[in-house]
Amino acid sequence: MKSNNQWYPKNGRVILHVDMNSFYASVEIADDPSLKGKPLAIAGNPDERKGIIVTSSYEAREKGVKTTMTLWEAKKRCPNLVVKRPNHERYREVSFEIFRILEDYTAYVEPVSIDEAFLDITDSHDLGHPIEIAQTIQQHIADDLSLPCSIGIAPNKFLAKMASDMKKPNGITVLRKRDIAAKLWPLPIEEMYGIGKKTAAKLKKYDIHTIEDLVEADTVLLKGLLGVNGVRLKTRALGEDPRVVDPENAASFKSIGSSQTFPSDISDFDELVSHIRFLADKVEKRLQRKGAVGDRVQLMIRFSDRQTITRQAKINRYIETARDIAYHAEQLLEQHWNSEPVRLLGVTIQNAVKKEGLTYQLDLFQYLQERKSQEE
Repeated sequence: MKSNNQWYPKNGRVILHVDMNSFYASVEIADDPSLKGKPLAIAGNPDERKGIIVTSSYEAREKGVKTTMTLWEAKKRCPNLVVKRPNHERYREVSFEIFRILEDYTAYVEPVSIDEAFLDITDSHDLGHPIEIAQTIQQHIADDLSLPCSIGIAPNKFLAKMASDMKKPNGITVLRKRDIAAKLWPLPIEEMYGIGKKTAAKLKKYDIHTIEDLVEADTVLLKGLLGVNGVRLKTRALGEDPRVVDPENAASFKSIGSSQTFPSDISDFDELVSHIRFLADKVEKRLQRKGAVGDRVQLMIRFSDRQTITRQAKINRYIETARDIAYHAEQLLEQHWNSEPVRLLGVTIQNAVKKEGLTYQLDLFQYLQERKSQEE
């Protein structure tokens, strides 16, 4: 049997771009399955005719409902449109769960926004072929969260992002450098990642209508039109992008955890405790990888009827060991589990901070305390 290494480049990288499909609408459908198959829109203020569409389900999009469209216009195009207010707290909660899942496959996860991320899986060959890993991630997210996502596989971030946009919803697309002339270059210029409406309008004035036109355009012209960005866009259209996947690019992290969906419901307390300890071990490893600690433990319990509760314990010190994490999570289970069958457990450290910064703060605090005692 051949090693999986044959599917990974000796010198290059294997990058995934995971993009959740119609994220807000999909979360609402996952929480209320009766919405499945219906045209659904999330609007800023459904009580006002001038409310703006934030996002919509694919069923609504097929009826002509688009992001930033007024609610009045959307309902004119789709009279049976179901409209819900955005629930940002819930979306953030689900986003944390998504990133937890992604971190099961590589330590190199770079969040781009609440619903998309880059992953560098170059060193994850023990998990299988890149397509197998993408399929497993897609299924993992679907099983745990009932959410669809599209995944692009490529040798760099730009091509991975372009690939994930090619098959929606729930697609997996491989985009190699040798394929870009056939798959990438024929696309309209406005479909290129990094080119907005204003930039596209500027380029079209010079007969640059496709990505291939951009590749063939004079570099001096592009620099004059768009500055350094013009040259960068042409380089990316040629399939080059040196940016690395950097987990530290995320603005901050406040939640580090792990969750597990069980093959069958669990009603035994001791068995649930065993799973909590397993999850606490995974959280400890992630804290170590990020050099972090936290002072809140959160337990998520999803019952067999999909009802989900989250409960937190505030701790008067920062913790990082699996033993401490499991202890507080077990306490939460004992206090809040109603003996109903459980389908999923999640253990999370909230309010996570870097130990480096914390050490400095503690040292400063200790210094001030000592100086104060000397002055008394």
